[in-house]
Amino acid sequence: MAKIELKLPQMGESVAEATITSWLKEVGDTIEADEAVLEIATDKVDSEVPSEVDGVLVEKFFNVDDVAKVGDVLAIIETDGDDPQGVVETNEETEVETEIEESRGISGAQELEMQMDDLKQGLETTPDYASSERFYSPLVKNIAKQENISLDELERIQGTGKDGRVTKNDILAYLEGDGDSSKGVSVEPSNKVQKPELKSVPVAPQSAPVSVNGQDEIIEMSRMGKLIAQHMTDSVKTSAHVQSFIEVDVTNIWNWRNKVKDQFLKREGEKLTFTPIFMQAVAKTIKDFPMINISVQGDKVIKKKDINLGMAAALEDGNLIVPVIKNADQLNLVGMAKRVNDLAARARANKLKPDEITQGTYTVTNVGAFGSVMGTPIINQPQVAILALGAIRKVPAVIETPEGDFIGIRHKMFLSHSYDHRVVNGALGGQFIQRIAQYLEAWDPNKKI
Repeated sequence: MAKIELKLPQMGESVAEATITSWLKEVGDTIEADEAVLEIATDKVDSEVPSEVDGVLVEKFFNVDDVAKVGDVLAIIETDGDDPQGVVETNEETEVETEIEESRGISGAQELEMQMDDLKQGLETTPDYASSERFYSPLVKNIAKQENISLDELERIQGTGKDGRVTKNDILAYLEGDGDSSKGVSVEPSNKVQKPELKSVPVAPQSAPVSVNGQDEIIEMSRMGKLIAQHMTDSVKTSAHVQSFIEVDVTNIWNWRNKVKDQFLKREGEKLTFTPIFMQAVAKTIKDFPMINISVQGDKVIKKKDINLGMAAALEDGNLIVPVIKNADQLNLVGMAKRVNDLAARARANKLKPDEITQGTYTVTNVGAFGSVMGTPIINQPQVAILALGAIRKVPAVIETPEGDFIGIRHKMFLSHSYDHRVVNGALGGQFIQRIAQYLEAWDPNKKI
């Protein structure tokens, strides 16, 4: 008999923890390989954690609503065979090491995570949060660093997470300074100092009182709705948003698609929408302007090698999720169409995997799907730009020809480009969207699929 550790898997470079939402198996239940054992939720997506082996669930280490870190052991599965990988060691040496780590209050995985986080920061002025025996996630340490919170000050914040850990909500509540210990704020009036200057943008909707009468309906925000709201607010606080707009003549694309869509469906078994055509143009333009494919970390710019396009998709409950097309510049039109259709279908069915909504480097959102002519989307952090596709409309337009100008009916749309003005100036933002328009307007109406 062997005992296998079921650990919380890595779910993307920016995901450090997940909340246990439900256990699908109980102690004593038989589990098959690849069968889901529990469901988890991150700030990006809900997902399942499957077992890698056949066996019996013999122990659980977390309850519903507990927060686990990447690499934490969630459960133990007992198998009939002897599999050396993931086997729980029970020799004395391992027990001694475990006791030493527990006495320090930090696991080896957590210590390594903190060391890597400190290394990535690379800022000599950053307080040495790692010197504390209390565990702080990379997100909490980054917030503390950005808001100039000292280690002593951070130590006084009461955590509401597992084992008293300080969560993101705890430190944000501390910065808000509302003094509620249930939200992770230390109730020590003599030690707590209000820091209004630390808030880059006041969040008026949270502080302004709302009048409610007997006829009003109070609707609780969903968990995902709360996360999206926080993500959008954080983005506005982080980036200096500015927009550029351009109108594009897509008549050639409109006519070409109408001509080949039935043939494409018959041959590939897939519908050909406009989205993969636009995605291909965006990926090609990013190769022309690689400094749009960046992220900001402190006072450093991280230039991304891969071109991973986020594709905003609306869900039936009104929320939004952004699956990512990895290495989009390496896909031809057929491959792009298949990838777009697959991600969109599984997004609506809530069947995306955690790694399919992470590592995006640029996002495209189709506001035209809801009839909008144009929009000013909010940047999907930690990216620095996002493109909105407006509705395609038939409009009268001036057509220039060698024989003279005349008025004709054309299919046109607006592209709206939001970008972070801290690192993307108006020239780059404007040239980028102009190049996309040039690629779309130069579409070959006789292109073969």
